[in-house]
Amino acid sequence: MKFVVSSSVLLKQLSAINGVVSTNPIVPILENFLFKLDGNTLTVTASDLQTVMITEIEVEAGDKGAIAVPAKLLLDTLRGLPEQPITFNVDEETFGTEIVSDNGRYKLSGENPIDFPKTPSVNRGQSVELSSASLGTAISNTIFATSTDDLRPAMTGVFVQIGAENATFVATDGHRLVRYRRTDIKASSDTSMIIQRKALNLLKSCLPSEDLAVKAEFTASNAFFSFGNIRMICRLIDERFPDYENAIPTNNPNTLTINRAEMLNSLKRISIYSNRTTHQVRLKMTLNDLSISAEDLDYSNEANERLMCEYNGDDMEIGFNAKFLIEILSNLTCKNVTFELSAPNRAGLIIPVEQEENEDILMLVMPVMLNTYA
Repeated sequence: MKFVVSSSVLLKQLSAINGVVSTNPIVPILENFLFKLDGNTLTVTASDLQTVMITEIEVEAGDKGAIAVPAKLLLDTLRGLPEQPITFNVDEETFGTEIVSDNGRYKLSGENPIDFPKTPSVNRGQSVELSSASLGTAISNTIFATSTDDLRPAMTGVFVQIGAENATFVATDGHRLVRYRRTDIKASSDTSMIIQRKALNLLKSCLPSEDLAVKAEFTASNAFFSFGNIRMICRLIDERFPDYENAIPTNNPNTLTINRAEMLNSLKRISIYSNRTTHQVRLKMTLNDLSISAEDLDYSNEANERLMCEYNGDDMEIGFNAKFLIEILSNLTCKNVTFELSAPNRAGLIIPVEQEENEDILMLVMPVMLNTYA
């Protein structure tokens, strides 16, 4: 098997799918890219058994064949080469691969392509088309709130509900919850699934900067995404997602509206003085006045700041984990946010004041009990 390809084109496409490749996979063959040549089309596959990414590259060839090539060794080689045509010569009996450049030859040992896992196929799944910008925004607004606790697998992914009127993306780790809804993503029939965090991170990283159409298809066990010359197949999390709607408080008479950047910067400064275990900060609200404070009794550290705001409701003091508030506010892009609160022991809602026409963002954060220090 022999083909010629641009070194920079091959490097770009392999880098787009390389995130799937694990450093210490369960099956050694997964340290490789699977190359399949058919005429002038080279199909490259990377897999970790849970997620598969595939890209197609136009090459100069006329052969057919397949080979599994060590991913790290090949990428390190390509990164060191200047832009030029390179030739791959593959011995399909010994699986030895030779790369020939303008001024060098590189030999590496491949593996039998038969050992590479089979790629799942779409079988009468639900299909929806959406823009890459909408998908990227939905992922960015939710993925940070997923759990890292493998004992609660349902919460380690993003719950997606697609219906005739909108699509809803939900993530929670038990301490905070994000519900992101878009009215410009719709499907003919209702469907729901939990998509793995790793797969969504990989998908987000390879979405194009220009706004392209992304085709998404879903079966009972897998999700399929395709755009440009990239395809991704990821196994869905087969668990029941928590009933998030009941976790969202509906009666929140106390409302605080404030500049997002000002509050974010204040929290970053104040959190330095918070308890190192609880990361607790206190928000004390009175008419058009917000006081943010923190203290660490173990080290006699404390800090407080006052910010101008619009506050309507009863005077109130509530504690939050500063890390959660900072992460939520950092992932928003709006100018102002509104906090909707009911009581110091009940969850607070954070809602962007400025939102796009087709989106509805709601973020929930659980309080930290006041006067509790580790």
